[in-house]
Amino acid sequence: MQVEREELIVGAARRWIGTPYVHQASCRGAGTDCLGLIRGVWRDVCGAEPVSVPAYTLDWSEATSEERLWQAANRFLVAKPMFNEAVGDVLLFRMREMGVAKHLGIQTSPTTFLHAYSGHAVVENSLSQPWRRRMVARFQFPAGEFAWQP
Repeated sequence: MQVEREELIVGAARRWIGTPYVHQASCRGAGTDCLGLIRGVWRDVCGAEPVSVPAYTLDWSEATSEERLWQAANRFLVAKPMFNEAVGDVLLFRMREMGVAKHLGIQTSPTTFLHAYSGHAVVENSLSQPWRRRMVARFQFPAGEFAWQP
């Protein structure tokens, strides 16, 4: 029986639950931030990362209002219409109304998503209305053979 692509992504993402939040890290079990989580799932399901990630600050280019994270997501992931939601999608959030988009998560069911954020470990939360209001973009991992199998 072939495991569906979405199941592989969600399975790989859930293996990160409990990993402590560590800014700029991407090591399952030791530490990660929201970008590190996406990078780790990428490595698990797609293989080697396409580029090395430069150092970044907690404010994610807020001073210049550059949407660097959104630009990077558009470069390496496949953008989707917001209404075309699916399990395994990468979600991009704007945490403040006038701030840059700087938080990522992975949709794990129609009503939940998994993410890492400051002060918490990687957790699976309800994709509630407050979170949905902050969501500004939706992506999927690129097509192809996935490296990781359960």
